[in-house]
Amino acid sequence: MTHNFLHDQDFSALMVFHIRDIIDLLLQKGEFFSILTNISEITFDPILPHEIAQDFKPITLFVIAEYTFESCTMDEENLYFEAGFGHQNVGSFVTIPLSSIVQIVLENTPIFINLSHKMKQADKQSDIDKSTNIFLKNPENKAFAKD
Repeated sequence: MTHNFLHDQDFSALMVFHIRDIIDLLLQKGEFFSILTNISEITFDPILPHEIAQDFKPITLFVIAEYTFESCTMDEENLYFEAGFGHQNVGSFVTIPLSSIVQIVLENTPIFINLSHKMKQADKQSDIDKSTNIFLKNPENKAFAKD
């Protein structure tokens, strides 16, 4: 039941709504903040060199401060900012879907945790496999199975 609710589109939309409102307030008040986000959903323009990109973890922390904060903007679906990466401070414009933000942090204190999860294709296939296995455990359903 909890799993279904956390994957519910309405709940996910509510989480994005709250993310947008909180970040908007932080930007208005001039408060530097950090976000933990799912790196697989982020785009960099220009694309970062492999030696920099390979060091990112699946959930990566971005500190939105100083010039990055000044360049930060947002629309209904994405957060945008410019940042420098690596020892050479390679510049890139970063686009982060609001739905991929896992946590918003203010001065080392989490102020928002996104409990919704996007259903990944692997999760969908896993759910299908579980359902199929349950179906086939009933001897009366074996006649419906394709060999």
